[in-house]
Amino acid sequence: MADKKPGAPTPKMLTKSEGEEIVQKFQQLRNEQRSLMAKITELEQDLNEHKIVIETLQDVSPDRKCFRMVGGVLVERTVMEVLPALLNNREQLTKVIDSLNSKLVSKGKEVNEFRAKHNIKIRGQDDLKETHQPDTTTNTQGILVASKS
Repeated sequence: MADKKPGAPTPKMLTKSEGEEIVQKFQQLRNEQRSLMAKITELEQDLNEHKIVIETLQDVSPDRKCFRMVGGVLVERTVMEVLPALLNNREQLTKVIDSLNSKLVSKGKEVNEFRAKHNIKIRGQDDLKETHQPDTTTNTQGILVASKS
């Protein structure tokens, strides 16, 4: 006991329930991050479809008949009526995607901070880092989380 330095931090031992709560919170944060990414991907596909339709309609006569899906109902319009709405939708989609990307970045920072705070290691991901880098850490208690990916 004499070799213990005064004021040196000692690793806190976690109970099983505390460890499970930390893992659940971490999984929740990662699920939120995944859902943001899925939504961004979906909106980017919609944006791409809008761009293709806009490019196609710009080469067509403004009086030409076209059809548009509105709330699950196919309605007949002219290119002159549909094109401005598509351009507006494209702008709105771009703004929403930018907003979601910034939320994704902040969620990623939150996940990384939570991971560092609780010394969480992900099986498989951190094993690769340890094989390429020498171990410079001290003995601390961490939580090992299996990755579902």
